[in-house]
Amino acid sequence: MTLGILDGKKLKQIKMPEIVWDATLYDKQHHFVSDYGADVLQWLAPKADEHILDVGCGTGQLAAQIAESGAVVLGTDASADMIANAKVAYPNLNFEVVDGTQLPYYEKFDAIFSNATFHWIENQNALAQALFKSLKTGGRLVAEFGGKGNVKSITDVIKSAAEQLGFADKVLTNFWFFPSISAYATLLESKGFEVEQIWLFDRPTKLIGEEGMYVWINQFAQHAFKNLTEEQAESIKNLAVEILKPNYFINGEWVADYRRLRVKAKKE
Repeated sequence: MTLGILDGKKLKQIKMPEIVWDATLYDKQHHFVSDYGADVLQWLAPKADEHILDVGCGTGQLAAQIAESGAVVLGTDASADMIANAKVAYPNLNFEVVDGTQLPYYEKFDAIFSNATFHWIENQNALAQALFKSLKTGGRLVAEFGGKGNVKSITDVIKSAAEQLGFADKVLTNFWFFPSISAYATLLESKGFEVEQIWLFDRPTKLIGEEGMYVWINQFAQHAFKNLTEEQAESIKNLAVEILKPNYFINGEWVADYRRLRVKAKKE
């Protein structure tokens, strides 16, 4: 699958991943995703009785925090495994398995929230249209996801390791949607949104344990190795970790070079 992304005047074709989520591992090893997402809630500023949609809610932690404000929250995710875990963890909240590009709602929500999800979605035009359609007039969108340059050190090293081992033509690294400020603002405005705030920033992120980088690559970059045998993939992962270690394993902790794009937009 490919996606055309507007960045300046160039249209880049990006292959998007067909990822299988391990919800239990996600909560155990990568809970930093929702931990950092809590900061984005300040931009959302949910109010009692508002109807709020959490797109890509994962296992439900942030949906639960939104609900603490008294808002009526619906969490959606394309992963049935994630939704199943969310329903167990928060039985009093509503969760549904829904693809973000196919939201079946019409002017239903006062606000839409999303954290660490949009960069996984192939059809960005359909997503933006679905978000706009789902909001009431005057409603707001608050989202954060990977921005231009996100985890560049990791993807560069995977590519370099593959080249060193003779697998350059088989490994994939350019499959996420990591837009610039101008590209994403232009996309939202083309669908009718007014962009009120947009911010691209570095956020170095600690990974848990001595195996943290290897586990991160296994969880989030698994699609890179889809054209390789298991043995070939393991050799690339191990070499990539070895190359990254001198600069990104600091005082016994791995650090990933995250860059995030945070946006607040309004449906006029």
